[in-house]
Amino acid sequence: MRDLVGISTPTGWVRGKDRLAAIAAAEGLSLRAYLARLAETLLTPAERAERAEKALAALNEWNGYAPTAAQQQDLDSELDRRLAQVTGQ
Repeated sequence: MRDLVGISTPTGWVRGKDRLAAIAAAEGLSLRAYLARLAETLLTPAERAERAEKALAALNEWNGYAPTAAQQQDLDSELDRRLAQVTGQ
């Protein structure tokens, strides 16, 4: 979250908290309720890895898709390149 909000100092944490509180208030929620709702929509790294593993297994079963580690890295790099292109980074 720190990278997303650009926070690296105690003052930055306060600005980040104030921003989240303003977003929550605009949606008619307390900061606590907003964060609880947000937490329900996010996956932990372990949950993301589990989903990716299940998706890969389903693709393999469906059509034999089984990329090598090098192919997966190439695909990840291409996705990163495309995301950077559309976000202007």
